[in-house]
Amino acid sequence: MIQKIANTIRGVVADIVEKAKSGHPGMPLGMAEVATVLYSEVLKHNPQKPDWPDRDRFILSAGHGSALLYTMLHLTGYPMPLEELKRFRQLHSKTPGHPEVGIPGVETTTGPLGQGLSNGVGMALAEKMLATRFNKPGFEIVNHYTYVIAGDGCMMEGITSEASSLAGDLGLGKLIVIYDDNEISIEGSTDLAFREDVAKRYEAYGWQVIKINGHDPEEIISAIEAGKNDPSRPTLIVAKTAIGKGSPLEGNAESHGAPLGKENIKILKENLGLSPEDFHIPSEVYAHFKEKNQLWQQSFQKWERLFEAWSKEYPELRQEWDRIHARQLPADLEAILPHFDAGSSVATRDAGGKVLNALAAKVPELIGGAADLAPSTKTYMKDLGDVSHQDFTGRNLHFGVREHAMGAILNGLSLHGGFRVFGSTFLVFADYMRPTMRLASLMNQPVVYVFTHDSFYVGEDGPTHEPVEQIESLRIIPGMRTIRPSDANETAWAWLEALKRTDGPTALILTRHKIPVLKGTSYDSFRRGGYIIKEASAAPEIIIMASGSEVSLALAAAELLENKGKKVRVLSVPCRELFLQQDPTYLSEVLGEGSLRVAIEAGVSSGWYQLVGPLGLVIGMDRFGLSGPYEALEEEFGFTPEAVAERILSML
Repeated sequence: MIQKIANTIRGVVADIVEKAKSGHPGMPLGMAEVATVLYSEVLKHNPQKPDWPDRDRFILSAGHGSALLYTMLHLTGYPMPLEELKRFRQLHSKTPGHPEVGIPGVETTTGPLGQGLSNGVGMALAEKMLATRFNKPGFEIVNHYTYVIAGDGCMMEGITSEASSLAGDLGLGKLIVIYDDNEISIEGSTDLAFREDVAKRYEAYGWQVIKINGHDPEEIISAIEAGKNDPSRPTLIVAKTAIGKGSPLEGNAESHGAPLGKENIKILKENLGLSPEDFHIPSEVYAHFKEKNQLWQQSFQKWERLFEAWSKEYPELRQEWDRIHARQLPADLEAILPHFDAGSSVATRDAGGKVLNALAAKVPELIGGAADLAPSTKTYMKDLGDVSHQDFTGRNLHFGVREHAMGAILNGLSLHGGFRVFGSTFLVFADYMRPTMRLASLMNQPVVYVFTHDSFYVGEDGPTHEPVEQIESLRIIPGMRTIRPSDANETAWAWLEALKRTDGPTALILTRHKIPVLKGTSYDSFRRGGYIIKEASAAPEIIIMASGSEVSLALAAAELLENKGKKVRVLSVPCRELFLQQDPTYLSEVLGEGSLRVAIEAGVSSGWYQLVGPLGLVIGMDRFGLSGPYEALEEEFGFTPEAVAERILSML
């Protein structure tokens, strides 16, 4: 029956791509047996309850083969009607070109190769950590696997190496990756640029590696069982397959990313003994999965009984389970935030560390770490333990120098459910994480990024470590909130707002150098993204707005200007995205009319013209930095109160 289903899948997939006149049929044709085995014989899932917490996770890292996934969702009874298969890649269909979160049965948005496998590492880690926290003797309410189908392109991408290395180090034994080893990429044979021994690489990472014929169902089943029987190592199943299997383009790169064509589909169906009818699915295939659904329902109901018994035995754990899976925070977190006295000086990274530890003590689902920089980013949660291959009870994650994988693993942890997550590094290295942050925003995942060493004030490390364009590049990611607090108290509020958010990611931009704790800050005003921190003595002639450490600079420059008789209002704009979302009345009141508007930020200037207008002044950094003490760089770049006041006066 497995072979009949696999061949049926081949015919349907070919029709899906042909009707759309767009898509990638080669991989689905080659992996039909693997997909059939997974969805028919292996996965613990319930199509009637796609969000079942203890379901196995399946990720199609080779997301271009989405027609295969959609076909399996249809056959197994997920809410994926045949009509949606016929609308593949069409506007507002449930079958977009690459899998997207929000479609029942799709665990993560895959497209950029390697992201899905790396998300899988996060999901497998989440399973391990949740099991450690909630399972009790006789009550294994968390006990599932993460399965991934990856292709040659995934194996070439650097993010896969980073994530797989960490998965091996952690010994994530419930992660099973099936590698579609068809030796074909878009340009042709992988020999053009990829002749390494992937199996040996993964053995070096500490994985169990099994080689099979990817078209032999018995070998597929046996390899998966071997993977499940090795709890101390993740498993890579190297499945040798033929791209475009069964079609005249079998083994040919032409089948990778274009429809087969009607004549080739006709031949494929003749070769496989399939009906020539478009989108034909035999009744016995539907009947097979109807029977399977009964078994899946029984498995789900058995878990439900176990879960209810566990809930009665451990009611406090059940209450905590419900809260964290609903992403509800404990009450009154504002009351436990550290307060910093005006007049003192605190680096916002140091303030952030104190705030994080205060919150972590009250938010047990908060986990995270750094790309080997926690001592510098101040993101270590004291006395809360480290996660390692020997111990998953801790809450501090050590990602190593793997920024790209860190971002994807955070996405996987968040998608899995049960945790609130953060990751940290220097702001200049945010560029290494950009694809993963973009996907976090696309998937509406509330990941928190802590980026420190936020400007040329890094000083002696020089221009390689002094971010200039990074803040603005984060702001232009749709859905990202970029918060650059002006002092220690705004840092506390920034962390709280980041955790309160459940519909997208937040980047916290923090200083290495000490800056003053300011008067005039306000949590209620802060939440609007921008507000008046110092009002003018009369109708303002000049309105100076700034973020981060430049707010104290703006206040100092305003004092000099007022000594010359000017009327100056100063704004703190910690989150420009939120500020621009405020109602027009508020914006008009804060930004004023007829005043010279000035923005100050130690980064590229372009985005600030949204607020100052074409006739305003932006004092920014439209060049790279230099190596030297930051006090000397302030003078060099004109970020002193005197230099700022002089430039503003020259504009007047």
